Amino acid sequence: MKTMIRVARIEKHYQENWGCDGVPCLFGNGPVSDLPSDFTVLKFPPRVGCPAWTFATRCMSQPEDDKPLELHCFSTDDDFGLVELLYITAHYHRTGSDLDMGHTVNFGRPWSPGSPLGFGLVSLPYLDGPRLEIMESTGARFLWLLPISSDEVAFKRAHGLDALEQAMERTSFDYLDPFRPNVI
Repeated sequence: MKTMIRVARIEKHYQENWGCDGVPCLFGNGPVSDLPSDFTVLKFPPRVGCPAWTFATRCMSQPEDDKPLELHCFSTDDDFGLVELLYITAHYHRTGSDLDMGHTVNFGRPWSPGSPLGFGLVSLPYLDGPRLEIMESTGARFLWLLPISSDEVAFKRAHGLDALEQAMERTSFDYLDPFRPNVI
């Protein structure tokens, strides 16, 4: 029963922030049985204020987590490959190393075929703001998984997250373009 309540709360949090219900996207490849039984990725269509598809984890966070975390990403396309990347990232978070704000994850493949962006940066949900970021009833943080390049990962390691985010702002980078140039 508690699981169903938590599932409903997370889905409601997304719905209240994005104004529509997400559609579950099932993915059956790889070690998905290592993930929580209530985990899935939800897909949200483009909407007023957001011209992109949004893919978001549901129940990547669990009640026993010290720092419960859910992630989302954006795409101009209804791209099932991003469902796979969120499953990969959730698996890493649940079975490898806890992710948190400012961390990076190596996807092991490009964000999109041929893209130079093969890593994800766990970032504040700048496009949606603090209302999305914290879900008071569970304490979960809802953060943005932003695609970045290996050069941008190296820059972040050398100069820090703030310096990378300033470079992103300075260049007005297109977060929806999987073929965008490096910001550094």
